[in-house]
Amino acid sequence: MMIKLKYYLLSFGLFLALMFTNCKPLKTYKQPLLKTMPESYNSKKDSTNDAAINWKSYFTDETLIALIDTALTNNIDLLMTLQKIEMAQQQLNFAKVLGKPFVNAGVSVGQKRFGKYTMDGVGNYDTNFSNNITDDQKISEHLPDFNIGLQSSWEVDIWGKLRNKKMAAIARYLASVEGKNWIITNLISEISASYYSLIALDNELDIIKETRNLQLNELQIIKAQKEAGYANELAVKQFESRILNTRSLEVEILQSIVEIENKINFLLARYPQPIFRDKLQFTKPLPTQIRMGIPTQLLRNRPDVKKAEYEVMAAKADVEAARLAFYPSLNINANVGFQTFNPAYVVSPQSIAYNLLGGLSAPVINRKGLNADFGMANAIQTEALYNYQKSIIGAYTEVYNEMSNIKNLNLIQELKSQEVSILTESIVTSTDLFKTGRATYLEVLITQTNALQARIELINVKKQQYDAVVNIYKALGGGWR
Repeated sequence: MMIKLKYYLLSFGLFLALMFTNCKPLKTYKQPLLKTMPESYNSKKDSTNDAAINWKSYFTDETLIALIDTALTNNIDLLMTLQKIEMAQQQLNFAKVLGKPFVNAGVSVGQKRFGKYTMDGVGNYDTNFSNNITDDQKISEHLPDFNIGLQSSWEVDIWGKLRNKKMAAIARYLASVEGKNWIITNLISEISASYYSLIALDNELDIIKETRNLQLNELQIIKAQKEAGYANELAVKQFESRILNTRSLEVEILQSIVEIENKINFLLARYPQPIFRDKLQFTKPLPTQIRMGIPTQLLRNRPDVKKAEYEVMAAKADVEAARLAFYPSLNINANVGFQTFNPAYVVSPQSIAYNLLGGLSAPVINRKGLNADFGMANAIQTEALYNYQKSIIGAYTEVYNEMSNIKNLNLIQELKSQEVSILTESIVTSTDLFKTGRATYLEVLITQTNALQARIELINVKKQQYDAVVNIYKALGGGWR
């Protein structure tokens, strides 16, 4: 007897040793360290940040505001993202009940027959000859089985594995919300940039039409000079070709306008239609100064950075859950209800039956599989950390680039304005000289071409300034509030 007891104790001790030696992963992974953000974008450390401004206050054009409002209601990508948030919410709801008992109600009716040469068959046959049972307790050969009751299973979260799974689900839900905010930020900036492109094209179209009218007037002059013998057919053809070139530019701009209008319509989830706008908005002054704040504000303003941070938190919780999977798990199963083979006693105190079982189990054979899950979780966490660092550096770089862009565009705008002013005066001068025969038609054409190009370039610079104003707002993390 003592030998058997020692054998059982030795076996149980060996089982516990196997369990707890298996409770640790084979190896751990070092995570990369995130680099410290600079304290400022330049020498200034003003914490005032335009990203905190609501987009309706940042963009003052009422037509643009109406377009953005429509997009925030109807945009298909945004509606799809809201469904992803709903999916994340349901995953979170499921994770919340992981640490709680699962209880199921069940009703079952069955019938069974035991073989005569089985332990149950022989025992039931012998029981029927007992004097200790009544006639209604005798077991028939074809045995009915009626069962009504509750079944419960519960994994007790003794190590925190289920709690970490819940934390991962919460982090992923918050990441999906930030993903929605980032889509809103991009949607607002895309519509704004497209809207400013439209009014820039409207102003380009006005310049081209004005230039074409001037060219038509000069064509009449050159034709009159040809009839008077002061010009030849080559000069007439040069002016006619220039008019045709200007007309082709006009058609190209009209096509660009249609395409950008339809781009906005697509973002608004509607079919092609004209976009009403005030082209005079293009002449209004831009914000004189953009307040960038300090770089660390990007961590709470930029939805993409916040999303990456939540993904790191989720990955970290997954790693911890994968590590705790090596430890033993405690499971409790219970059943309570009524069970009888006589339908007359289905709901009766004599038919009450229950079962309670608690067990501790630990992985023994499948350690390689758990290590694979643990290694994958670590790799996903490392990737999430790299993505987080990439999003921070990218956000800082975007702001820094737009700061430089705004500064240089202001200088370019001043230079281009001076160039346009000089070339506009030269058009009048060349035309007057041409009428009196002191300038050739080629000089007139070259002057008109240079002036047209300079005026269009000035509009493009103004458009780039508007784009920079939109981009800096987006880069700072504004627009989603």
